[in-house]
Amino acid sequence: MISADLNIILPEILLAVYAMLALVGAVYTGKDKLASPLVWATAAVMLIMALWIGTTGSGTRVGFFGMFNDDAFSRFAKVVILIAAACVLIMGEAFMKRHNLLRFEYPVLVVLSVIGMMVMVSAGDLMTLYMGLELQSLALYVVASLRRDSEMSTEAGLKYFVLGALSSGLLLYGASLVYGFAGTTLFSGIIAAAGTGQLSIGLLIGLVLMISGLAFKVSAVPFHMWTPDVYQGAPTPVTAFFATAPKMAAMGLFARLLHDAFGAAVSDWSQVVALIAVLSMFLGSIAAIGQRNIKRLMAYSSIAHMGYALIGLAAGTQAGVQAMLVYMAVYVTMNVGTFAFILSMQKDGQPVTEVDSLGMYAKREPGRALAVLVLLFSLAGVPPLLGFFAKLGVWQAAIASDMYWLVVASAVASAIGAYYYLRIVYLMYFGEDREDALDAGGSPVLWGFLAASAFVMVAGVVNLFGIEGAAAAAAATLVN
Repeated sequence: MISADLNIILPEILLAVYAMLALVGAVYTGKDKLASPLVWATAAVMLIMALWIGTTGSGTRVGFFGMFNDDAFSRFAKVVILIAAACVLIMGEAFMKRHNLLRFEYPVLVVLSVIGMMVMVSAGDLMTLYMGLELQSLALYVVASLRRDSEMSTEAGLKYFVLGALSSGLLLYGASLVYGFAGTTLFSGIIAAAGTGQLSIGLLIGLVLMISGLAFKVSAVPFHMWTPDVYQGAPTPVTAFFATAPKMAAMGLFARLLHDAFGAAVSDWSQVVALIAVLSMFLGSIAAIGQRNIKRLMAYSSIAHMGYALIGLAAGTQAGVQAMLVYMAVYVTMNVGTFAFILSMQKDGQPVTEVDSLGMYAKREPGRALAVLVLLFSLAGVPPLLGFFAKLGVWQAAIASDMYWLVVASAVASAIGAYYYLRIVYLMYFGEDREDALDAGGSPVLWGFLAASAFVMVAGVVNLFGIEGAAAAAAATLVN
């Protein structure tokens, strides 16, 4: 029995062993001298792990008496998480080294947080859920404040820690209520206790508190307040990490909890999720309009996009989960490319984050400006780019569940949000050519990620590179 259980969590075990060996090896040898090779080695290990999980996994396996699930849903989320984390590590290596931030602990902490994310999306029990969530969060608290000589970075880490502790408290209190009224922490036991009718008041309050805790992790309103400050204060590669892999993990956990533990009470949580989605879309779209710092702008963009992804969950159907998974995969790809560009924004070797510095950028770098235009149009949901079809998928799922009001609200929010994306495009092509214009050239690695992401937004319209089929299989596994 134990050997079978250990085999199910073998990817997580291998990553944990790698993290510990890397930590000990770096401490007893060159410490920060090994930081750069360690980043590349870690990225390679993650990509190999993603390939292994994506190509060898099949069927559904349950380990540790139902506490851990290895199924198509978890494998889809894990592949996205691992690839996103590997890409961000590679993208940020030169930036971290150039600004004397590349410590050997950095890739190790990223690995540990990724292990937590992998546990989150495979959770079949409230205790497993919390273990994964805290392993992810504790590592992220540290990397957010990695720039120790910066007040903003320290503030970012402190805010994230304090508000994260609050959200963990909400989640734990909700989990204790659910356990008290269901008599078990297993998702399979909770869904049996919930029955097919309306939830008891204790289970309902517990569910709402747990949704509140998870809403913090996905930066959903009204638990979004940490996002702009942390995005701005953290080193840009860390911000890129926050904007990709943890978002996929948190949305995967959201879907896992709602469908595996409370799938018999869709009517009880659907409206709550829909309300959070609407608030997130409108606040993110409106608040981003006045932002002049591109990292803060991307923070509010993230809040809005999590609202669009939550539309798929609010639908409460298999099609809704499939649309959410596709949306998150496309969103992560768009963010990888966008942050590759943000990482390249510099003047005289110093990072620049002001949007106004992009004036007439297309005049100096026409090819790169075109790639950024494609990504921004895709983020705005402009057809015929992939971002539009991802958004169309969640709309179709909501329409199938007769949530027309939600689709109309999201269309209005999307039209508002298009303004700040189009403003950046306007500045690049028609803005004022300033004296403090960005340096030309830049890292070929960053331009490679930018070009690849833009290419996916155009070419992915044809068949989504097989993502849609994998998402359909994942959703069918979860919603049964």
